[in-house]
Amino acid sequence: MIEQLKKLFPSLQYYETIPNKLDNRFVWYVTNNSHVISIDPKELDSKNEQLLNLFLIPFEHLFPPKSKEEIKWEMYLQETEINTDIISKYRLVYFSIESNHIKPVDFKEAVNQIFEKETIILWENEREGILVDIMKDHEEESISYKEIIDILITDLYGNIKFFIGPYRENLIGIKQHYEFLKKGATIALPIAEENVVTYLDGIPIILMNHADYQYKNEIQKMILQEFLNDREFLNMIKVLFDSNLNISVAAKRLYMHRNSLQYRIEKFHEKTKLDIREFHHALIVYLAILAKNE
Repeated sequence: MIEQLKKLFPSLQYYETIPNKLDNRFVWYVTNNSHVISIDPKELDSKNEQLLNLFLIPFEHLFPPKSKEEIKWEMYLQETEINTDIISKYRLVYFSIESNHIKPVDFKEAVNQIFEKETIILWENEREGILVDIMKDHEEESISYKEIIDILITDLYGNIKFFIGPYRENLIGIKQHYEFLKKGATIALPIAEENVVTYLDGIPIILMNHADYQYKNEIQKMILQEFLNDREFLNMIKVLFDSNLNISVAAKRLYMHRNSLQYRIEKFHEKTKLDIREFHHALIVYLAILAKNE
C-alpha cells in the first residue's frame, strides 16, 4: 500500500514509530498497523483527502497534542538535550493497550483523572508508550498501579498492562535505561499473568528469555545500586546465600556479630527496598550478583 501511495504522493515519508518532531508543513496520518506517514499538503486536494480518510486516521484525531513537558522528556530520552543534574524522583512506566477501540486521547484523559494532574505520556504508537511518573517533593508514597489498573480497565473497557521501572534521581544513562525498559516490557508482559509487572518481577523473566552484556550491566545497577562496587558487602551477601540465608551461620563464617550482619541487611533493605530474607527478593539479588560476576 505504501509503495502505491508514493506513486500518487511523491513527498510521502513513512515512519515505523512516531517521530520526535512532527513537521507542521506536512499532513500526518496513522496506518492500520500503527505506522505514521506524512504528505505535503500541496499534493492533496479535497478528493484525495476524503480517499485517504477512508483507510488512514488523521494524526491529530488520534493522539493528544504534545505538552511542553512531553516534548522536553522526548528530548531527554533521546539524549538530544543532556541534563545530568539531580531532579525530582521519577520512574518510567511502559504501558501496552491491548484493545483496538481505546484511543490515545481517551487513555490520557482517563489517566489524568486518576492521577488528578496532567500526566507525561510519550507514545511509541497508538497502543504502546511510556508514562513518566514524577514524584513530587510533598508526596510520601508513590501511586500504586496495581490499585488503579482495575479502574482503568473498567472505565476504558479494554485490557491494559503496565511495566514499572525503578525510581531514578538523575538523567545519566537515561536513553539506555529507556531502551532497556521497553525491551524488558515486551519480554515480560506477554509471559506474566498480572497486568502490572514491576521491574523486580520482570527481571527473572527477562534473564530466562534473553540476557546479553547490556541487560546484565543494567540489572546490576538497578538492583545493587550504591552497593554495586562494595566488595565487602557483596562478599557478605554471597556467604549469606551459601548459608541458605541463615544469618547465624553466615555471621559465624564471616567472623562477625549476628547483629552487625543484621544491621547491614537492614541498611540494604532501606536503600534498595529489597529484603533478602524474602525468597523472591533474595533470588533477584542473587541473579544480579551472578550477572556482575560473569
